[in-house]
Amino acid sequence: MPRAGWKKPKTERRLSDLVSVGVLTRVFPPELVDEVIAEVGRTEQRHRSLPARVMAYFSIGMALYSEGSYEDVLAQLTDGLSWASGWSETYSPPSKSAIFQARARLGAEPLAALFERVAKPIGTDGMQGVWLAGRRLVAIDGMCLDVADTTVNAEHFGRPGVNKGEQAAFPQARVVALAECGTHAVFAAEVGTYAESEAVLADRLIDRLDPGMLLTADRGFFSYALWRKATGTGADLLWRIRTDKSAPRPVHVQDLPDGSWLADLRQTHSAAARRAEPMRVRVIDYTLDDGRENTTSYRLFTTLLDPDDASAVDLAAAYAQRWEIELAFDELKTHQRGPRTVLRSKSPDLVLQEIWGHLCCHYAIRSLMVQAATHSGHDPDRVSFVAALRITRQTLAHPGAFPP
Repeated sequence: MPRAGWKKPKTERRLSDLVSVGVLTRVFPPELVDEVIAEVGRTEQRHRSLPARVMAYFSIGMALYSEGSYEDVLAQLTDGLSWASGWSETYSPPSKSAIFQARARLGAEPLAALFERVAKPIGTDGMQGVWLAGRRLVAIDGMCLDVADTTVNAEHFGRPGVNKGEQAAFPQARVVALAECGTHAVFAAEVGTYAESEAVLADRLIDRLDPGMLLTADRGFFSYALWRKATGTGADLLWRIRTDKSAPRPVHVQDLPDGSWLADLRQTHSAAARRAEPMRVRVIDYTLDDGRENTTSYRLFTTLLDPDDASAVDLAAAYAQRWEIELAFDELKTHQRGPRTVLRSKSPDLVLQEIWGHLCCHYAIRSLMVQAATHSGHDPDRVSFVAALRITRQTLAHPGAFPP
């Protein structure tokens, strides 16, 4: 909101001309934002005090200041301090109602399209933790976000159950994402309701893989159909597999010198499945000696069939990097959003807008962290996300040389 002593400048420029998003414009240039908004048909027919471009940046800004009011967030995005001298009239920003209406006009689609246009893996050649056997190491996983407890949100997203048939206090949206392990950059995502499982959202997401990637996944993601679909993208896979009674039963083909073995996967639930071409995988069984009496057994399936390409030990170590996506989610949920913070939006479309804003914001910060790490010659994992988040907030509040 306006600071004491602010005056309206003697100029024809509107508030929309004074809005500056500082560091975010490096990752999401204004001309690209305008292009995406036009592509999804949200360009205004007349000039408004809060046009679509401003609200796109505002949606990302809400992710930076998740505990601030609408007015506080907008105040952080304005560069009015540079016009502090020579002002003679009191300046009043748009009301909370006007900001809400502008958010509603924009909707979620432009933010989702902007993220899809910009987000991509950002690790460079030779960057530590990014590569294994010449493949880009990526991970898939999911998270849930609490959303405002309104009737429409509860009807759309649903809420998890708790003990004795009761339901949780807040509805939840589910997000499944692909992230680059070495940089924590989330480069693709699907947002759904709580009732949509991670496997369902992963099926919609898996086509975002590219040849030259090595995808890690936890044991909850495996199915014959999803494995076959993922291999069809040209990417390589390294997935943990269940070992209980419901686990897939690979048929032994050949032992390999590093202790792994080749096997065929074939479903047997129907005659058509038995006639289908089997899928050749390499199986890696191992345990971790961490000092505990009850050690956990791990089984991995991979499409990297040649031990000379990547040994069993290398692949077991690479699977441990899957936890990097968990750390990326923690960055977004705990530090960027704030611990135990519920998303503020009270309708499903604005909840989606807010989630895509958070994904855009996290990607922007991670992109700048990689640039800083590359410039200084450091591993991106050794750069503090909390420090980068604080610097980004300060840069938005004091944009300096960044243009509106």
